[in-house]
Amino acid sequence: MKTENDAYLTLAALCAQGEHCQYEMLEKMRRWELPEEAQARVIQRLIKERYVDDERYARAFVKDKVRYNKWGRRKVEQALWAKHIDEDIRQRVLDEVDDEEYIAVLRPLLQQKRKSTKANSDYELNGKLIKFAMSRGFTMDIIRQCINVTDEDEYLD
Repeated sequence: MKTENDAYLTLAALCAQGEHCQYEMLEKMRRWELPEEAQARVIQRLIKERYVDDERYARAFVKDKVRYNKWGRRKVEQALWAKHIDEDIRQRVLDEVDDEEYIAVLRPLLQQKRKSTKANSDYELNGKLIKFAMSRGFTMDIIRQCINVTDEDEYLD
């Protein structure tokens, strides 16, 4: 079992390497069986010294998941909810990502998926593409924009 100071030093070093949220830090301390009062003191110290900042964490998380993991708004929102990020922070950070960025991520994904998907009709193909995009967390309005544009691009060729 770690002492309060050991927990603080370990978590501060971890936070210095990358962004982490309060929930992740609390989970680590729970696994170390640190008393709840000590957990609260360590978290307050980490926040005061700016090692932990849920809003900064949420911004980095959203940026990474949209750009690199190619997740849509719904999937990112659910992941932030699972990390116990406050709803006002979640909404504010997600609203900062404009639809054009989601479209720029989804359009190439759908074009690639279209090439590898077998279907008997355009209707069936579009249904499969919609299901794929929804599984990645994209909303129907963004999906519709990308599928319609993709179809128009094919007709122009």
